[in-house]
Amino acid sequence: MTRKIAIVGAGQSGLQTGIGLLKAGYEVSILSNRTGEQIKAGKVMSSQCMFDMALQNERDLGINFWENDCPPVEGIGLRVPDPANAGSNLIEWAARLDKPAQSVDQRVKMPVWMDEFVRLGGDLQIRDVDIDVLEELAQAYDLVLVAAGKGDIVGLFERDSVRSTFDKPQRALALTYVHGMQPVEPFSRVAFNLIPGVGEYFCFPALTNSGPCEIMVFEGVPGGPMDCWQDVQTPQQHLARSLEIINTFAPAEAKRCQSVELTDDNGVLAGRFPPTVRKPVATLPSGRKIMGIADALVVNDPITGQGSNNASKCCRIYLDAIKARGDRPFDENWMQATFESYWAYANGVVDWTNSLLLPPPQHILELLGAAQQSASLAARIANGFNDPTGFMPWWKDPAACADVIKSHMA
Repeated sequence: MTRKIAIVGAGQSGLQTGIGLLKAGYEVSILSNRTGEQIKAGKVMSSQCMFDMALQNERDLGINFWENDCPPVEGIGLRVPDPANAGSNLIEWAARLDKPAQSVDQRVKMPVWMDEFVRLGGDLQIRDVDIDVLEELAQAYDLVLVAAGKGDIVGLFERDSVRSTFDKPQRALALTYVHGMQPVEPFSRVAFNLIPGVGEYFCFPALTNSGPCEIMVFEGVPGGPMDCWQDVQTPQQHLARSLEIINTFAPAEAKRCQSVELTDDNGVLAGRFPPTVRKPVATLPSGRKIMGIADALVVNDPITGQGSNNASKCCRIYLDAIKARGDRPFDENWMQATFESYWAYANGVVDWTNSLLLPPPQHILELLGAAQQSASLAARIANGFNDPTGFMPWWKDPAACADVIKSHMA
């Protein structure tokens, strides 16, 4: 008998998992509160820069439909502007990635994946999901996965106070999708600007509904001068505020932005959320169990760009665990153990991301500074974004970090 799995949410993790399960012979229903057309015509949802390991999971499922159209992200660059000297930098370096990253606007990607899911025989239902619907699903399906990153049903999964470092937002966040930004030479990159005490600004090439673009990401320390989006009323005001921030705090980036315009009126977003880890199993009023996946359970601040990467990697682990389960029940012990397999990876990513939300300790300033002198060290940091677990434990240990610096400087 074919096993039946229901997935709530049609984002990166819901659709990637659903398509993977269909290809492995499962019967799958995905429930989305929006059609593909509504997603395509809606607001941008994220600033998804996906690195090679995460992209490989998509290639393995045959859903990497944008390899030829999406502009590549070929490297990572870092600047720490000099507050005393506008336009010059205390730290500046860039390094190539071993394999390029890419960013496809979820408004482009998810509608295509929804069509592919249906083409492969998946059951796509457009409906709102509440507790009653979850009860209905839990009764009719062998396993219910919640892949929605926001909304009331995510609240069914209890916050894990031991694994959650913060209980309130650490940054005021904003995104601005633009055309007309001057490319960086000699290779495209995620251009990071770390502005001590103020926040971070970074941008990178992407593909949106209207073609290649750049995504500008703003991360303001709460209460600081980059926490400044509350009075913005219109998309044009949002663009104007974005450029004000760059001219003030990242002036070395300003000349790239002289001719930018919004990709579309929906190409802007502002908000904030606390980085949170939740427990993987929720109990419905009937006593039936449902399971969270990816962002429903582990939501990181976007400062390290790991959201979609984590989702892709979580899907891979869940898919393997579901297939390995055979016809045995997806009980609470299995749910917990499957999440722990993902947490073994995600734990290091969460630690690394959270460390960047705090004022940098001396050894990290020394590390980032040393990368100006050592191309191999700069490349090691840049390529760490593909698998951030490689930063641990030395990123947090001053002595081990000094050894890493020394080995590259030699």
